[in-house]
Amino acid sequence: MSESLEVQRTIIGLGLLLAVLVLGYGTVISETVLGVDATTAAMWVLAGTFAVSSIVHAWIGQYGFALGHAGGAFGWGAVLLGSSAAEVGIGLVLLVLSGVYLALMGRRGARTDAAST
Repeated sequence: MSESLEVQRTIIGLGLLLAVLVLGYGTVISETVLGVDATTAAMWVLAGTFAVSSIVHAWIGQYGFALGHAGGAFGWGAVLLGSSAAEVGIGLVLLVLSGVYLALMGRRGARTDAAST
């Protein structure tokens, strides 16, 4: 589990760094990045981070974490593409449920790792 944890930390760290850089660029230099509002672009970066993390988890066989991160990616997508309050609400619910699921999976994995040592 520790190898996958390192990969996950790297993916999330790079995604968060890129999102912060996009927001900083939008605040200091220009309000848009490639014609897209900087805040929206940063949120798309976060959605992409969740998607990449999901793919990596699926690739190494951790399907529970892959499912949780995919839910987060779809939740961000629904929030960003939603044209009505219901669509955005569905995205927010998906984000919350995915976060709870990932937290529970992480706690279960930590207990399993502690019990095996």
